[in-house]
Amino acid sequence: MLITLFLKLFLISFLQSPVSIFNGSDLDGWKVYGTELWYVSDGDLVCESGPDKEYGYLATEKYYKNFILTLNFLQESDGNSGVFFRSKIEGTKISGWQVEVAPPGLHSGGIYESYGRGWLIKPDKSKDDVVIMNQWNSLKVKVLDGEVTTWINGTKMIYLLDKKISDSEGSIALQIHDGGGIKVRWRDINVVEL
Repeated sequence: MLITLFLKLFLISFLQSPVSIFNGSDLDGWKVYGTELWYVSDGDLVCESGPDKEYGYLATEKYYKNFILTLNFLQESDGNSGVFFRSKIEGTKISGWQVEVAPPGLHSGGIYESYGRGWLIKPDKSKDDVVIMNQWNSLKVKVLDGEVTTWINGTKMIYLLDKKISDSEGSIALQIHDGGGIKVRWRDINVVEL
């Protein structure tokens, strides 16, 4: 009985350990959508506007349903980007939900539904200065059925409960916004599946 309990606790602990989904050397396990630039530099994953200045995505080949995602991002230039969850992509048209990653004051940590209802929730204005440009920032996203919670630099940004989200599945995807002049670095991208 005690051995069985110990084994269960060990398996739960093991299954809930963070798994790195970016290896720091190449884009193995990811797929590029669009013509914007995605590459690895000094162990960081970099997205940068290309000559077309369009939307671009880098999505996991694996689908994730319930998880905690943690990563660090540094906005070198403009920084209008995002992290999608339960997303599906055709060309550069994405369905799913975006956790906004943008310069200060532009709703980072909020949830936007692409090609759907638009903004579902924005953080309170008191959190406009949580993101710091040209410095590393931490992002944590918890998705459990229809519940989504986000944190930036340890500050809880939003909590959302949404039925449509609970019924979906798909990839985790990083976004680069259209318009040009954007460059964002990403690192320490880890997932705990729940």
